[in-house]
Parts: sequence; C-alpha cells; structure tokens
Amino acid sequence: MVDFSLARTRNMARKEFAHYEAVSAVVPGEGGYSAAIAVKALGASGAPRFHKVLDAETFKTAHDADQAAAQQLEQLIDVDADGQLCWNAI
Repeated sequence: MVDFSLARTRNMARKEFAHYEAVSAVVPGEGGYSAAIAVKALGASGAPRFHKVLDAETFKTAHDADQAAAQQLEQLIDVDADGQLCWNAI
C-alpha cells in the first residue's frame, strides 16, 4: 500500500492520489460552518467537488470546521474513478 502523506497548504490539509487531489475545506451555512473535503482531478481546470463530512456537526468558526475536515482527510485512503471518497475502515 502506498503511503500518501498529509501536507498543510495555506491552512488546508492536502492529499494527492493517483488521479485526484483532496483538500480540507469549509462550507458556510446557517448557524456556522460544515467540514468538507474538496476533490479535483489532477491537472484539471474548473471547480472542485465538495463532499461534506461530519454531517451532524456544525462549527462556530471556519477554522474549527477546517481542523475537523483535516482530521477526516487523514482517514481518506483514495478517491474512486467517479470522484467519490474511499475511507479507511476502522
């Protein structure tokens, strides 16, 4: 199994996979922020696709939501051909 290191880039955690990159992200909403992971094909133009994580939780600050997203990103093992997140089984 390949070890994908977690890197911090401008307060975002980032992981690169064979065909995609994933970064911690924040989605603003009513009453706060949601933690998310943004996925984009390597070398592709256009906007990334956002996947909310920890659906039941809303964070008061964007920083807190990004920290939670970064922790979730650590568990991400791959992004499939359809751009869906593949999680590490605990």
